[in-house]
Amino acid sequence: MLKLFPQTAQIKDNHLIIGGCDATALAAEFGTPLYIYDETSLRNRCAEYRKEFTRRYTKSLIIYACKAYVNRALAQIFKEEGLGLDVVSGGELAIARSVDFPMELVYFNGNNKSRSELEYALECGVGRIVVDNLHELSQLQEITKKRRSRAKILIRLSPGVDPHTHAHLVTGAVDSKFGFPMAQAEEAMVKAMSSPSLELIGFHFHIGSQIFEFTPYQQAIDAILDFASKAISKHGFKLSELSIGGGLGIAYTQDSPSPTVGEFAEVITTAILKKSEAIKIEPPRLIVEPGRSVVGQAGVALYTAGAIKQIEGVRKYVIVDGGMSDNIRPALYGAKYEAVVANNMSGKRLEKVTIAGKLCESGDILIRDIELPKIEAGDLIAIPCCGAYCLAMGSNYNASLKPTIVLVKEGKAHLIRRRESYEDLMHCDIIGEP
Repeated sequence: MLKLFPQTAQIKDNHLIIGGCDATALAAEFGTPLYIYDETSLRNRCAEYRKEFTRRYTKSLIIYACKAYVNRALAQIFKEEGLGLDVVSGGELAIARSVDFPMELVYFNGNNKSRSELEYALECGVGRIVVDNLHELSQLQEITKKRRSRAKILIRLSPGVDPHTHAHLVTGAVDSKFGFPMAQAEEAMVKAMSSPSLELIGFHFHIGSQIFEFTPYQQAIDAILDFASKAISKHGFKLSELSIGGGLGIAYTQDSPSPTVGEFAEVITTAILKKSEAIKIEPPRLIVEPGRSVVGQAGVALYTAGAIKQIEGVRKYVIVDGGMSDNIRPALYGAKYEAVVANNMSGKRLEKVTIAGKLCESGDILIRDIELPKIEAGDLIAIPCCGAYCLAMGSNYNASLKPTIVLVKEGKAHLIRRRESYEDLMHCDIIGEP
C-alpha cells in the first residue's frame, strides 16, 4: 500500500509518517481536511523528468502543467528545479509572476483566452502563446500589430487519435473543443506565418490525461510531423519546437498500471528522432508538459472520521470532514482511490466500508466498498495520490472552507496555504447599492 504514497512514506509506532512527520501530529496541529505535499517526492520527480528526457534528447524542456495544481510555494519549487510552466489562465500566470518565475519558460495554453489575458501574457513577456483557434489567432494579430518584437507562438493541433482513457480526459480527438483539427491546420499555419507581428515556431498537441498506452503518442507524433514536413516543402516553414503535451498516467490503486518516466521518455524521444530522420528534417526542440505525474503521488489527503452509519445488509458508511468540495474526481468521472487509517496502520483489514463526504449530495462518495480496519469516530483516514486535480478543482460548495495545505520535509511541516475562514467566504460579497 505504501507504494502509492509519497517516496518518504513509512510506518512508525502504528502511524503513517510522511516526510518525517507523523500524520496524527499534523492533524492535531493543522486540523483536517489537510493536504500534505512531500517536498522530497516533488523535487525527485522533477529531477527524474529532466534526467530521463535530456539524456535521450538534449534539446528537451520540461514544463509543469499548472492545471494539475499550483500555488506560490509549488511554483517556487518548480523554478528552483529548472522546470518551465504551462499555464492556462491569467490566474496561473499571476501565480508564476508572483514568484519571479522566468517568463521565457512560461507557455500560455488554453482554448478561450480572453483579450485581457492575452494582453497580460504579452505584458509579462511569456515565452510562448499556444494558439488554440482562429478567433484567438485574429485577436492576437490585432493586439500585437503595434509591438516592436514579434510574439512567439505555437499552434495547437488535434491529431485525431484515441488515447484510450476516460471520455472526460480525452483532448486530442477529432471531436474536441481543443486545438485545430488537422483539416484546418494549414489555414491556421498560413494565417500565422503571414502576420508580421507573430513568429510561428512550432506545433503543440495534447491527446489526453491518465494515459497508460504509448501507441497514441507515437501516432500523434507521426501525424504532426507528417504535416510539418508538408508545411516545410509547401510554405517554407521551419519547425523549431514540438510540444507533445503531457498525460502520463499514475497508479491510484494497487492493481493499476504505472509506467515509468523513463519508459515514457524512451517512446517519445525515439518516435521523434525516427520520424525526423524518415522525413529528413532536423529534430525540433522537444517540450513535455507533465502535471499529474509530477505532483499526484506527492500529495496525500487527510480526513477525520465522524458519523458512522451501518445499513444492515446494505453498506456501512464512514463519513469524513471533507468530500467533493476538495476532491470532486470520484463524483466527476468515477475516479478510484485507496485509503489507510493513518493512526492504525498495522490494524488488520476487518470490514468493508464506504468513505463518504459531508457535502449535501448523494454522489459525494470518495471511496466505495474498501476493506479497512474497524474505524471509530476520530480516526484519521489518509488517501494517497491526491496531489493532482483535487485542490485544483476544489470548490466552496455548501460554503465549505478550502483545506489547509502543508509541505513536509525531514520532519518539518511548512504551511503553504492556510485554511479559509468564514470571512474569506464573504470577502467579495456586496450588500446594498454600489
